[in-house]
This record gives sequence, C-alpha cells and structure tokens, in this order.
Amino acid sequence: MTAPAPSDDGPVRPDGPAPGLERFSFNQATAQHWPLQAAVAGCAAAGVPGIGLWREPVQEYGLDRAARLVRAAGLTVTSLCRGGFFTTPDWWDENRRAIEEAATLGTRELVLVSGGLPPGSRDVDGARRQVADAVAALADEATAAGVRLAIEPLHPMFSADRCVIATLGQALDIAERFDPAVVGVVVDTYHVWWDDTVYAQIARAGDRIAAFQAADWVTPLPEGALLGRALPGEGCVELRRLREAVDAAGYTGPVEVEVFQAALWSRPGPDILAATIDAYRGHVS
Repeated sequence: MTAPAPSDDGPVRPDGPAPGLERFSFNQATAQHWPLQAAVAGCAAAGVPGIGLWREPVQEYGLDRAARLVRAAGLTVTSLCRGGFFTTPDWWDENRRAIEEAATLGTRELVLVSGGLPPGSRDVDGARRQVADAVAALADEATAAGVRLAIEPLHPMFSADRCVIATLGQALDIAERFDPAVVGVVVDTYHVWWDDTVYAQIARAGDRIAAFQAADWVTPLPEGALLGRALPGEGCVELRRLREAVDAAGYTGPVEVEVFQAALWSRPGPDILAATIDAYRGHVS
C-alpha cells in the first residue's frame, strides 16, 4: 500500500525507526525517478530515519519546501550531494550555494565530487592541487554555515572526467589540513573496495569519516560505468567488513545505500525502497 504523501505543513509522525534500520539512510539517487515528496512519504511510512538528498531534485521541488517536507516527515537529511567540480568556471558561486542549501536542509554533510582534469589538460597532480586550494577557499564559508565539506574519492576510472581524487588516502591528504569538523571524507564502498590500503586508510580517517555509502560492484560493467552499481549482496564487495571497519574507526553515523542502476530505476519507487532495505539488512548492517 502506498503511503499518503505529506504536505509541507502537515507532519507525518512515524513511531521511530523500524527495527534494524536505526542507522539506515535511503539515498535519493537509488530511486532516480521517484518524486521527492513520494520518496519522503515512503521512507517515513517504512520507518526509515534518514534520506540522502541531491541538489537538482531539491531545487526543482523548492529548497524551503523540501526542508519543511523532510522535517514534517520526521526524517534526517544525512547528506546533500553534491558540491565540487572545481574545474568549472562557476565553481566558487556554485559551491557557496551548495553550502547554503545544505544548511537550509539541516544536514551537516555536503558531499564533494572534485571534478576531473581541466579541459585540454593532462596534469593530474595540478588538478589535485586545485582541489585542495578550492577546499581551503571554501572552509570558512562552510564553518560559518555549520556544514562539513565531505571529500568523496571516486574509482580511478572516473579520474579524467569526474573526480581526480581517486583514493581515500588522497582525500585524507587534503582533509587532514583542516579541523575534522570542517573537512571530512566519504567512504563509498563502490569506489574504494578495490584499494589494498583501504582498511589502513579507514583507520587513519577516524573522526574525519563524514559519511558511509554502500553499493555493490558487478561485472561486466554496463555501457556507461557510472551506472555499474548494484544493491548490496549482488556483487563482489565485502560490504559488512567495510562497515565494520568504519565502525571500528569510530564512525557511528548513518549508512546510506546509494545505487545508480538503470534496471533498478525502472522499478516503482516503493519496490526499490523495499529491495534496498532487504539488501541493507542482509548484507550491510
């Protein structure tokens, strides 16, 4: 049965998280075509305590309306994606807006995807220095807003066009220049599982872990590697081991499941949420 969608002003009052879902967060991108209002209502009805939001659908719905919507449903916004892309001409203004949006939504964590090589460039070292400089330039803005800049490393196959920060170690090399409350890192299983230093880097990260995101890796990758993720349990990643590692490092925050997959997106939103909850319970928590 589909839950009624909450209005912006009419609170839905869930009884609290469902058993076993106390740390679970449903990342909005996992159900790409599920409208925000319906996704929020579905999470509240299922006893899901948190939701990870993306800027584009929030902007489409209306920032202030979205903030009222999630508050009325009793949900916590566990992260906002994304800032970053520091090679674009408008990166400064766009990231300042992203910080303001995160603060309005009541989330501490703004996920940064750094961006790839500048057009025509082969200088990956210079591009990484540019990321570090941009984070430094934004640190005071984030501090004033009560928002943490969460640097997410992406798998190396995305280095050219999406993210020159390819390992958790590279992300930490930047984050460690700042207070952990200001700059942290994202541990996304899809992007870091392959790294033979990842467990040492997770221990190194400690209280700099700003978010933990779970998705599985399947082969062969579909056309367009961005959509190669799968629900937990469908691939080869030691998801529970990685979750236990971030716990051992001191992370007690939300566990977001974030899956980009065309076949999954083609299903109705409530079915995606139910399948995601089952996968989380069976393979992550």
